[in-house]
Amino acid sequence: MVRTPITHIIYDVDGLLLDTERFYTEVTQSIVAPYGKTFDWSYKRHMIGRAALDSARYLVEALDLPITPQEYLQQREALLQERFPEAEPLPGAQRLTEHFHAHGIPQAVATSSSSTLFTLKTQRHQNWFKRFDCIVTGDDPEVQRGKPAPDIFLLAAQRLGAQPQQCLVFEDAPSGMQAALAAGMSVVVVPDPNMDRGVYQPAQQILTTLHEFKPSDWGLPDLPDQ
Repeated sequence: MVRTPITHIIYDVDGLLLDTERFYTEVTQSIVAPYGKTFDWSYKRHMIGRAALDSARYLVEALDLPITPQEYLQQREALLQERFPEAEPLPGAQRLTEHFHAHGIPQAVATSSSSTLFTLKTQRHQNWFKRFDCIVTGDDPEVQRGKPAPDIFLLAAQRLGAQPQQCLVFEDAPSGMQAALAAGMSVVVVPDPNMDRGVYQPAQQILTTLHEFKPSDWGLPDLPDQ
């Protein structure tokens, strides 16, 4: 299927480029366990991809935790800082982004993570992330609202020098998909297997891994084996 040609690409990071979502799950369970609570995908599906404080407020209320959202985030950040340097690329992520870089296609990262946590996640992959023309983190002073608001994607497009309709966004989270669509961009989603694919129906494509993505569907140069 031939689609409207795309000239710029924007990526989420957690659960899309890097395998970090398991760290969030394990760390959050360790925080809520002393209160006799269990953190599973029935809760995580409402939090994934959202701004940290927004997610924390949801969790504290949903699990009726005797701590504030800020206290939860303080505990979580300390534990995540130990885990994030272990992050590895998800299947197909590095190959796809390197391919587009080699063809001169501008690419950006737009992550809800703070710049501090982003640095930890990518510290063993600095050469890879230097390939991106623009990095926008959730604590950027120009990002007024977190996903599902479109702010972070609109800012990334602006810094790439692109119009929204020229941009293709890769996401794994419903809130990220909503943010991309609200920005007037096309979106390809690669959901976690634990997520209900039904919530991703508004996306233009739903994939199992980035290996399945066929660039020529979007007017982009295909990978060598496609």
